[in-house]
Amino acid sequence: MEPVVVDGGKGTVELRADGVIHLIWEPKVRIEVEDAQAAMAAVNRIAGDGNYPMLVDMATTENVSIQARSVFSIPCAANRIALLGTSPVDRIIANFFLGVHVPPCPTRFFTSRSESLKWLQPAVN
Repeated sequence: MEPVVVDGGKGTVELRADGVIHLIWEPKVRIEVEDAQAAMAAVNRIAGDGNYPMLVDMATTENVSIQARSVFSIPCAANRIALLGTSPVDRIIANFFLGVHVPPCPTRFFTSRSESLKWLQPAVN
């Protein structure tokens, strides 16, 4: 399936051939509540009636507002979420989210794409 641009243009979402939804945020993006809502709407639209594991590529994300973090706590079409980052800032953002909010499904932070995809595989339909 072709990637769908999230309303507002700060990211893209696609359902990969391996059954993983892939959300990719643009570099140095500041994610506000509207961006989070648009991303989750795109995820749900792509998933249709299904539930899929989701890889969130958040490398170089600059900031996620408190309100946006709350949106990411709402259940969506993802049944397992791997947060993929590369920097200490990415890890801080992810750990802050995981420490303050209860994710809607099993969620972990990774710095390795292959490890994150391996962890997601048990949740593939």
